[in-house]
Amino acid sequence: MFNKKRITSFGEILFDIYEGKKKLGGAPFNFIYHIKKLTGYGEFISKVGNDDDGYAIKNFVSRNGFKLDYIQTDEIHPTGAVYVLLDENKIPSFKISANRAYDFIERNSELDKLIDSNTDMLYFGTLVQRNDVSRETLKSFFRKNLKCFYDINLRQNYYSVELIVNSLINSSIVKVNKDELNFISENILQKPFGLYSSSRELIDNYDLDLLCVTLGADGAFLIDKNDTDKYRHFVPDVVDTVGAGDAYSAVLCLGYLNKWSIQKINKIASKFSADICRVNGALPDDEKIYTDIIGMINDTE
Repeated sequence: MFNKKRITSFGEILFDIYEGKKKLGGAPFNFIYHIKKLTGYGEFISKVGNDDDGYAIKNFVSRNGFKLDYIQTDEIHPTGAVYVLLDENKIPSFKISANRAYDFIERNSELDKLIDSNTDMLYFGTLVQRNDVSRETLKSFFRKNLKCFYDINLRQNYYSVELIVNSLINSSIVKVNKDELNFISENILQKPFGLYSSSRELIDNYDLDLLCVTLGADGAFLIDKNDTDKYRHFVPDVVDTVGAGDAYSAVLCLGYLNKWSIQKINKIASKFSADICRVNGALPDDEKIYTDIIGMINDTE
């Protein structure tokens, strides 16, 4: 079903705190968790605090088949936390705690070996680059022969034009939402925003293989060097949209690596994203969601 491509995710793992509950999250972990459930493989690089939340995270990732070799422990800084507020449409906003363990991921020989010998695709975002320690570690992994997936996810004020440009330069796949593409159009491309024109300019300027623009309730727009596709999957009974984009990213990555058409990618990724909108939090308790998506993939082959 899937070509065995080795996918590594780099970035934050944390607890989302909302509606009186704590749920494990962080876009890079949500992404690789889905990859692992769908394919049985995938590795994750991060850092947690020497605290109860850090222990809970290590126990969880270990139970789900991830190696702890790449999850560092910080003796000074606490495990990441995000306070999530949902509006009347179940759309989240985030208050992200600063100076957390994942800001201090350190380069070492184990991580170098993982990237050099056991990674075909490296996934990363913007938030983990807010501190120069994790940012420099990530930058040390960029190689000409390594495919990278940049899931922009701009949060609060934890980004700059320089950071975004450097990430774009080193990426093969990029995922943005409509507001983020508007920001890029105005501040990087320095052109008026247009869904197609800005997307095409971004593809051409940074030699991207594939760009996804998520449009909220209006679906998603995919564009590569030769084709475009816009698709919307209706979502009844939305519980919340936390992690929906990360679910889309997982299928987007797998579709790219397995050379699916962008129409197939968009349809299956949108369905998976919709399924996550119908459960509480980013990571489903019921694994039937994954078997349903695998069945859908098999049916379209």
